[in-house]
Amino acid sequence: MEHAAASPATETRVLLDKDSNGVPTLAPKAQLLSGVAADGSAHAVKVRRKKARDDSLLGTFCAWLEQHQIGLSVNLLLLLALTHACFPRARTTTRKFFELSYYDAASGRYTQGWDDLPFVFFGVIVFTALRAAVMDYVLKPFARMGGISKKKATVRFAEQGWLLIYCSIFWSLGMYIHYNSPYWLNLYEIWNNFPTRAMSGLMKGYYLLQFAFWLQQILVINMEERRKDHWQMFTHHIITSALVSMSYSYYQTKVGNVILCLMDVVDIFLAGAKLLKYLGYQTACDIGFGVFIASWVIARHGLYLAVCWSIYAIVPIAMPYGCYDSVSGDRLPDSPTTPANGGNEIMWEVLQPFRDPEGPVCFNPRIRWAFLGLLGGLQVITLVWLYMIIQVAYKVLTGQGADDTRSDDEGDEEEESSQNERDGDIGNMEKGKGGKAALSVAPLEEEVGVEGLHFGTPTRRRSERLYKRSSSRASGISIPGSSDRKELLGRIGCEKPVKD
Repeated sequence: MEHAAASPATETRVLLDKDSNGVPTLAPKAQLLSGVAADGSAHAVKVRRKKARDDSLLGTFCAWLEQHQIGLSVNLLLLLALTHACFPRARTTTRKFFELSYYDAASGRYTQGWDDLPFVFFGVIVFTALRAAVMDYVLKPFARMGGISKKKATVRFAEQGWLLIYCSIFWSLGMYIHYNSPYWLNLYEIWNNFPTRAMSGLMKGYYLLQFAFWLQQILVINMEERRKDHWQMFTHHIITSALVSMSYSYYQTKVGNVILCLMDVVDIFLAGAKLLKYLGYQTACDIGFGVFIASWVIARHGLYLAVCWSIYAIVPIAMPYGCYDSVSGDRLPDSPTTPANGGNEIMWEVLQPFRDPEGPVCFNPRIRWAFLGLLGGLQVITLVWLYMIIQVAYKVLTGQGADDTRSDDEGDEEEESSQNERDGDIGNMEKGKGGKAALSVAPLEEEVGVEGLHFGTPTRRRSERLYKRSSSRASGISIPGSSDRKELLGRIGCEKPVKD
């Protein structure tokens, strides 16, 4: 067999030499480069390249954070609790982490300010601890009880289970707030009475915890193994976090509540369909996938665009350009400091509660288009995902089934099974012509990383390390294509479960 050139995209061939017992081993470096073994023969094993491990300082730190999420989070929470309990003088500071700030006893409502940030930080820590604990001690055991034995399938099941729990709780809470509000199914009312400075404790807690969740999601996708749609998800989380924070500080919690409800309901059906897939209920999964598509189109491309349209058509009527008293809500007369057109500042006005809580706040065309631009960017991402969802739907409707599997779902198991096959194949070596050893089966295809190649005296242990080592992290921007489509479709579709 001739030595094959390495393919940078998919695979390479590794030359095998033979030890004193005639067992193939990895050839020395010089022979690898020449393509000829010591006895003049050439045995090549086809291997598939795996992503290189991220051994940078940041990659190592992220891996360490992932492995110690519960311990770090619990220790931070205990430190805050003990400081609050043991040091009375520190309670004015530590209280901000546990309680909502800016309560007005006269009205029984809350406002915004810098002291909300400690509560958000507290929420990020709590969500980190809860997510890791629920996944490790509730969802993963439940997955094993449901017959899911493969490691990464168990992890994916736990991830989707956590999203289902979170979205079910916060969508229900958001809908309760929305249903009992004056802006229930009323696009005009979500913009009316600007600035809506005061809010209930329930609304404030809901909003700050939603902000904490999305910040924590940014940490999660950077701590854990990256997927091919990493940068799409990262961009989505950044835009969502920006919209939540800006709408909170700019007195637009009403429209924020509506959009969060539209987003959360879709994720409930998505996570539910994925869980059914992992448990092996393919028919139920296909039905759930159909419900998911319907909810996606209605919520994220119907009602969501209606909200975007209201910014264009209703906002100029309900929120005339100009400056307003942030306390009373009255529109202020034209002056050098409060121009009638609202000026041309964006972040200066958006951050008004933090720089001047009781001062004037202005609204101008640039702020309007900034919010519309962020919402439009989010819509572009969801449209790209919709196209990929349609590909899965077509396969389901044509009877093919949404069986696109993600390579990172089954990576560990492929390595384990390939290692067993390798041991068996080497054990079944038989003599060929001229007394030369020959493989009795076709060359193996196995995933290895470049860090697994060792040159020098070959040993069985070193050869095993070659096949067993795997990369846990990878980085890079995904380019739209068939590979990316398969990767993302696996996440949002209902591929057939892989049987052991």
